Amino acid sequence: MRILKLSALLLVMAALFVMAGCIDNNSTQTSSEGGSETQSEAPEVEEGEEVVNIGYSGPLSGPAAYYGERTLNGLTLAVEEINNNGGFEIDGQTYKYNLVSLDDKYLPNETAANAKRLLQENDTPIIFSPHSGGIKAMQVFNEQENFLIGAYTSEPAVTEAGNKLTVRIPPSYDGYLDPFTNYAMENHGKKMAALPTASQYGKDWTEALVPYWEEQGGEVVYNSSIDFSKDTDFFTLVTNALKENPDVLFIGGPSEPTAKVAKQARELGFEGGFIVMDQAKLDEMKSVTGSFEQLNGSIGVTPLTYSDYPGTDAFIEKYNEKYGEDPGSEAGYHYVAMNVFMEAMKAAGSVDDPEAIRAHMQDGLDALPEEKQVYTVDEIGENGGFSTALRLAAVENGEIVTIDVEE
Repeated sequence: MRILKLSALLLVMAALFVMAGCIDNNSTQTSSEGGSETQSEAPEVEEGEEVVNIGYSGPLSGPAAYYGERTLNGLTLAVEEINNNGGFEIDGQTYKYNLVSLDDKYLPNETAANAKRLLQENDTPIIFSPHSGGIKAMQVFNEQENFLIGAYTSEPAVTEAGNKLTVRIPPSYDGYLDPFTNYAMENHGKKMAALPTASQYGKDWTEALVPYWEEQGGEVVYNSSIDFSKDTDFFTLVTNALKENPDVLFIGGPSEPTAKVAKQARELGFEGGFIVMDQAKLDEMKSVTGSFEQLNGSIGVTPLTYSDYPGTDAFIEKYNEKYGEDPGSEAGYHYVAMNVFMEAMKAAGSVDDPEAIRAHMQDGLDALPEEKQVYTVDEIGENGGFSTALRLAAVENGEIVTIDVEE
């Protein structure tokens, strides 16, 4: 009798171990399929109202998490504002948005996996991504799978590829090459060392800047990159770059690790200037360096808090109230883009026809109220890129100063 009871107990324990193993295996599988999922505050839907799911895949963990969170914040603010205002109507039908976001850790293969998951589980007509590698990974199949990409990247190749269902949100970075180069050469000299992020975006930026720098009579004395997903101490890389006595360092990537590179360069005695890739923001870098003094001589894009578009001040106030900090351009542009997509859906008469929505993006831009214009976007080009005037800024004598760009 005791033997039977013992055997039964052992069987129960074995079953529990198997169940536990299955649970662990299932958890691992879920994670490998695209990362953790979060959703915006679920909209309160009244009888007769319908919900449209909007997808997002970006870095919500790891060294680029700060950047990813702020892109998502801009979307979240727009979605919640639209829903709280009663949603929007098309042919008498009221719709509200549900924002579904997945962490891709800044890895293109994860972005692709996330996109497939968002399509299968949430039927998302639009998926936003804030990095060129992830965008290019989705472009492999988005036209076949019939969904729009809200592409937050200044990489010109994502629109030059001719993908008919891609909307590039910020201005293309090739417009920065001339003013960045002119400012750095005139104020610091012609010897440049390149230490940008090792992402595809960083590689593409470097491949554009290096030959342009040389065409203007400059010399590239060091050309390497930093993998911010792996490297946390940049001492060796920065030291090797400074051994070549550059006048200018080309740096960039997410704001926080980029600022650490600048700070370490100063600590190692570098007194020259910085060309700061447009992904990094000078005001966000200050939170790491502690002051603008360490960023003296930098040329980059104008921080949103130093801009004066019709809806900028109101957006900064709303963002500050919700998140307790100043917004960056990535949040502002996503807020604008979400509102433009909504207006385009209204003009297209559809929430689930990506081709029709894309065809009415100009109508969406034209219908955007001034109070929503955190940035003023005049038009969308035939290739799908938003057209926004370039605004640059430098750090001089410990302060941000704006730089005029000739059109």
